[in-house]
Amino acid sequence: MDSLNRRNFVAAAGAAALFTARSYSQIKGANERLRIGVIGAGGMATGHMQTLVRMLEKDNLEILGVCDVYQPRLDKAVQITGGKPYKEYRKLLEVKDIDYVLIATPEHWHAQMTLDAAEAGKHIYCEKPMTHTVEESKKVVAKIKAAGVKMQVGVQGTSDDSYETAYKYFKDGTLGKVTIAEICYSRNHLKDFWDYSIDAGARPGENLDWKAWLGPAPKRAWDPNRFFRWRWFWDYSGGIATDLFVHRVTRIIKALGLQFPERGVATGGKFYFKDSAAEVPDTYNSLLDYPEGTTVILVSSMANDTPVKHVLRGNKATLEFTRTGFTITPQRLYAKEGNVIEHKKTGAENIEYHHRNLQNAIRQGEALHCDCMLGYYGVVAADIGVESFRRQKYMLWDKAKQRFVKS
Repeated sequence: MDSLNRRNFVAAAGAAALFTARSYSQIKGANERLRIGVIGAGGMATGHMQTLVRMLEKDNLEILGVCDVYQPRLDKAVQITGGKPYKEYRKLLEVKDIDYVLIATPEHWHAQMTLDAAEAGKHIYCEKPMTHTVEESKKVVAKIKAAGVKMQVGVQGTSDDSYETAYKYFKDGTLGKVTIAEICYSRNHLKDFWDYSIDAGARPGENLDWKAWLGPAPKRAWDPNRFFRWRWFWDYSGGIATDLFVHRVTRIIKALGLQFPERGVATGGKFYFKDSAAEVPDTYNSLLDYPEGTTVILVSSMANDTPVKHVLRGNKATLEFTRTGFTITPQRLYAKEGNVIEHKKTGAENIEYHHRNLQNAIRQGEALHCDCMLGYYGVVAADIGVESFRRQKYMLWDKAKQRFVKS
């Protein structure tokens, strides 16, 4: 073999090896079975598993494995899915036949699990927010692009076609110049917010691996509140911002084609549940200014669930999102130039639709409803408010370095 042919042979062999390692799970046919691994078996994960089980036959799916660090939850996951149990998620990722993984764990684990899954050549459905921090998001975006796998971020509302349809009306000038977008996510509670029940049978070292659960978070002594009510603590969550607002702001970002805000500020506090053990606030509001000249207003109370209208305010018309889609109403000054427009949605905020979108992306290249870039924009929008609230500063976004700086 001459040197030229040898070089060609080596290059071809290297390319084949790269294809095998990174693209094994991308060669599925349009109807070929997809095999799933589940990481996390808490409340949200249970909802996912129950949905996936209902989809098994009609969508040609199989759940091969389930993983959790808490034995009772792992046992329940096995009962729901019939999947093989794993106590360590990296062992599950070693299963060659798994095509995609569901990551439904506390926020502080999202990034590392996603990075490891992409390295293993698995497609990914990761619950929102995509990561706990902006720095983690940058690593995830780079890894997903390098690995060539599909990643769906669990903002299920983006599987409602209202937001991509709204973007078309925004782009064609129907709304005029949109200066304000308003949206909310509020709840009401009797005793405390996010006060999920605590299982008295949880015993670290016996049926719970507390060290593994903490993972990349700061080391802490066992605290049932931190395990069962982790949304209360900054170590694992951004509270309202990352558990609730990320659902809403990601929709606005999609509807207006936004990316990164220029600056943001958040206000609030523990105004009602003053005796709560939570570190995060029960009342939280955020203002984000985008370079396009749009302010996004996010409103939340955990002690009053009356909603505000979800609207895009343009100088020519107002678009209001509703339970059935949206309505565009011309402003009085432009009443003669346009008519009321009604959009009836065809999608929905639905776990099944969101998983099926990922499955179609894997099988036939369908566009993802919430890919890693949209997930990244959502993390920045949520976290700039968290940083402002915690530092009590107006935060700016350094576009060149993609990081927050104090004003």
